[in-house]
Amino acid sequence: MRAIQVKEYVKGPEDLTVTTVPDPIPSSDSYLIAIHASATNFFDLLQIRGKYQYQPPLPWISGAEFAGVVLSTPSAKPNPKFKTGDRVFGSSQGAYATQVCAREESLMPVPPGWSFLEAAGLMVTAPTSYAALVYRAGVKKGDYVLIHAAAGGVGLAAVQIAKAFGAIVIATAGSKRKFEVARDFGADYTIDYNKDGWTEEVKKLTPKGSGVDIVYDPVGMVNPSLKCTAWGGKIVIIGFAAGNIEKVAMNRVLLKNVSLIGMTWGSYSKEAPEMIERVWEDLFQLVKQGKFKGTVYTDLEFHGLETLGEALGMLGRRETWGKVVVRVPQGWESKL
Repeated sequence: MRAIQVKEYVKGPEDLTVTTVPDPIPSSDSYLIAIHASATNFFDLLQIRGKYQYQPPLPWISGAEFAGVVLSTPSAKPNPKFKTGDRVFGSSQGAYATQVCAREESLMPVPPGWSFLEAAGLMVTAPTSYAALVYRAGVKKGDYVLIHAAAGGVGLAAVQIAKAFGAIVIATAGSKRKFEVARDFGADYTIDYNKDGWTEEVKKLTPKGSGVDIVYDPVGMVNPSLKCTAWGGKIVIIGFAAGNIEKVAMNRVLLKNVSLIGMTWGSYSKEAPEMIERVWEDLFQLVKQGKFKGTVYTDLEFHGLETLGEALGMLGRRETWGKVVVRVPQGWESKL
């Protein structure tokens, strides 16, 4: 098969190359998947440099999210959830390739009517945003929700989920194009968080200038957000895309009775596995109702594994929105 194999750590995505490697051999509890689309993530940029918290032993194949068609089912499962030919999306190390092996718990069915490109970026962003807003923050109708980096992958997922529950969404972003995208996905208001005084602009949009009820933060903007969070509000911390881990002014947290809530979806498989199926059932219901759609970046198309370096480079430079997904040709056409 063809794949982006990392034999030694690289300086950046422009150094990645496509090579021919042996086809993967699935274990008795794994599926073999023909990949039709691979999604990019910020952690891929760290991993290829050797700076991520999880580093497979060299050599390894990069990428973690994909969508494609089942080629074979686990030999140890007489009644597998998916059958040969099924359209699936999921996560597994080695997604920047034409084939990948994946366990059943890391696969989901592609929603009816969705393309591989749309489904490839669902596995991480959608459940992260749903669990954060619904189960951790308890979003409800009428809440004012501030979503940072709202035009990003998790951001656009959060915008749609908050709107599905009847919230008023204030989206922050850093460019005119990203404002447009956030509004296209349902944001009620957009704010440029690069401008001085943006927290005051946020407060003016809320009843009596009291501030927002919920802050969704995948960037690392807790301190400035405290200035525009309502008394008794909640700040859900998703990540630190800005690159710095904040030292929070805890006196403000105390005086405003604010709740700081951590959220990492990856820990649920170990700590609360019963939640995974529940979250996905809820998400698929939103999809069925037309309240949640794919967030694929469409301003530029990436076709072939050879374009992954460019795709990752643009992602790292914050030149994209939504989920950046690469179409992966198989060399043969699936009839499904």
